[in-house]
Amino acid sequence: MSAAGGAPRGGPEDWRPTATHAALRARAALLARVRDFFAARAVLEVDTPILSAAGVSDPQIESLMTRVGGRGGDFYLNTSPEFPMKRLLAAGSGDIYQICRVFRDAERGRWHSPEFTLLEWYRVGFDDAALMSEVELLIGDLLAPQRRLEAAERLSYAEALQRHAQVDAHASDRELDAAAARLGIACQADLDRDAKLDLLMGLAVGPKLGRPHPCFVCDYPASQASLARLKPGCPRVAARFELYLDGIELANGFHELANPAEQRARFDRDLATRRRRGQAAPPMDERLLAALAAGLPDCSGVALGFDRLVAVALGATRLTQATAFSIDNA
Repeated sequence: MSAAGGAPRGGPEDWRPTATHAALRARAALLARVRDFFAARAVLEVDTPILSAAGVSDPQIESLMTRVGGRGGDFYLNTSPEFPMKRLLAAGSGDIYQICRVFRDAERGRWHSPEFTLLEWYRVGFDDAALMSEVELLIGDLLAPQRRLEAAERLSYAEALQRHAQVDAHASDRELDAAAARLGIACQADLDRDAKLDLLMGLAVGPKLGRPHPCFVCDYPASQASLARLKPGCPRVAARFELYLDGIELANGFHELANPAEQRARFDRDLATRRRRGQAAPPMDERLLAALAAGLPDCSGVALGFDRLVAVALGATRLTQATAFSIDNA
């Protein structure tokens, strides 16, 4: 029997958890160690709402929506706690972190789930390089003593594409198409340039990264800056990084953009892209923009997929082995 849309649904016989009791105990121990790590550094744990009147504008991420009785309009389940955490930073919170559930539509697979646990933190006075070093310390602490990690490699986005996809990050659309075909990547959709780069990074480059040691991919193209500031130079690149281990993307971090006018312009461009692709265009987060106008301190932030890190620690082969239940038996 199938649910609406044809997706299979389990019956009541699927009541058992997808993770073993030993895996759940290991997960709980890792959570405790995360809190110890940040307590030792005087980083404050915070808790922000899951629901928001504004949705994410990033064309690569889809929000889930709901309604609240007595309130007009849609509410959006957070895809990340980034926006409310930046409001706390602008209000003078200092260094903060959060462990929370987040939601992203159309994400389901071996390493994806529409509901997952995110560890996100912000460090005042850190740039992206300093935060990469702290991320490396954290994962080294969490994976020890079962696994001792070698020093992390740091590759620019351009270097990673050249090494593992044999294509220049600034190549023409035709050259990107040829690289995808050479690597056996077929896609019938009409993709724009950034979507083509994402396809190569996700299917050809990412799975080869972080073997055997962790790998940071940094200095992303300016067009993929998201909420990161741009670095000086030519071509311009973003102060953005991602962490890979065992071919799995674990974290995404930025030296945070603090300019409200530039952030509004990026939101506008994102929403224009979403409309061009036929995607929903949610309301812009005006409260975040007001917080940036009030003054965001110089800081860097990173979001780390906690379920994926647990899976890596367990040596699991899929995300469901690191979580109590999956979307299929929720």
